[in-house]
Amino acid sequence: MADTYDVIIIGSGPGGYVTAVRSAQLGFKTAIVEREHLGGICLNWGCIPTKALLRSAEILHYAQHAGDYGLKLDGSIKPDPAAVVERSRKVSGRLNNGVSFLMKKNKVDIIWGEAKISKASKGNEPGEIVVSKSSKKPMEPQPPAPKSTLAEGTYKARHIILATGARPRVLPGIEPDGKLIWTYFEAMVPKDIPKSLIVMGSGAIGIEFASFYRTIGADVTVVELLPQILPVEDAEISKLARRQLEKQGIKFHVEAKVTKVEKGTNQVSAHVEMKDGRVEKITADRLISAVGVQGNVENLGLEELGVKVERGTVAVDGYGGTNVPGIYAIGDVAGPPMLAHKAEHEGVICVEKIAGVPGVHALDKGRIPGCTYCQPQVASVGLTEEKARELGRDIRVGRFQFAANGKAIALGEDQGLIKTILDKKTGELLGAHMVGAEVTELIQGFVVAMNLETTEEELMHTVFPHPTLSEMMKESVLDAYGRSLNA
Repeated sequence: MADTYDVIIIGSGPGGYVTAVRSAQLGFKTAIVEREHLGGICLNWGCIPTKALLRSAEILHYAQHAGDYGLKLDGSIKPDPAAVVERSRKVSGRLNNGVSFLMKKNKVDIIWGEAKISKASKGNEPGEIVVSKSSKKPMEPQPPAPKSTLAEGTYKARHIILATGARPRVLPGIEPDGKLIWTYFEAMVPKDIPKSLIVMGSGAIGIEFASFYRTIGADVTVVELLPQILPVEDAEISKLARRQLEKQGIKFHVEAKVTKVEKGTNQVSAHVEMKDGRVEKITADRLISAVGVQGNVENLGLEELGVKVERGTVAVDGYGGTNVPGIYAIGDVAGPPMLAHKAEHEGVICVEKIAGVPGVHALDKGRIPGCTYCQPQVASVGLTEEKARELGRDIRVGRFQFAANGKAIALGEDQGLIKTILDKKTGELLGAHMVGAEVTELIQGFVVAMNLETTEEELMHTVFPHPTLSEMMKESVLDAYGRSLNA
């Protein structure tokens, strides 16, 4: 006889495990199905380990520029690739074990295997999931998998939530081979640091790896199809970020595309078609394909059940509901923005809606912050200046440079910009965009302000501590009204 649950979540990434915890808190009998490793891509092969790599690169950068801070370091300063990767994997392993602890603490059953939905819930009949042995071969190295609490078999649930995430998008003719052409999986665990590298795509993933590898000594060239790097960011912020990255030695080709790739014994050559039609052949030790991701919608039984899939992701309403009652989707598999924090919040909204929690609001994607952890960091929320004008909004734009902030100067990080977009009539904060040191930590202040529908007057009368980088946030708003006090 099949075990019956109130909620079964397929996938244990940030969206899946957070949803499971909230589901258990709400009193639901909950299980989570995982085919590979707790924490999903984000914890094991994405958000967390890449930040560990970037931290190592940051420390190397500071060590190499110790003289700028009045310090002398004797001896050579150089990266140890094996040690850098080992530290990154240990960070992931620690958090992987943390997810296992959370499941145990909240009495969430773990079903180890690969899930397929065989039946959706109907009336009093719960839905049904068949869990079989995973066909996915785990990447190495990886944290040890926890012992499953339940074996393969058939399980029933009144509510089934898909949190299966996404995987790297593959372009025909440029398929990753694990040796010369990498996805972020291989780029995260290099046995040796390549002397030269081509990065296809300049979104967050591409730029983070370009920044990491350049800092630890590789010659890096980035190829971007669109007119600007970091295409989703405000154009002014993108321009400033590009300028700083170019100063570090990264080369960019925008409005360009890789049309052909030739593989040698230990090198790869990319034929890059430029904006003017000219084709340039660029040769490097390795090529990273960072041209986006696609949802994991296959082999879940969705087609047989009639679940609507659009552009490679599951179509959902603002609460994660699909067109088939009893089946929901959250996170990357439910479409952009494909961000871990969006997945987590989406999952909480979904399960609270199922529970009938009063006051649950549909997800507002316009208030989800985005962060890129290159050097300098980039962070944003809300409308860009271009988008606000395109929508016909009458706006005020405020700017404040890092070069006018005492804390930034003291840190030796005086290159950057805080930019705010406000509605001229109401003072509503429509968007905030940043480039510079620690902006990924600063952006949340503006996110909170937007969620509270804070006006320009309230931001102006908020007391920010001195000396901090956060003072620039207030100064940017002041500047929009011609009232900046320090510039």
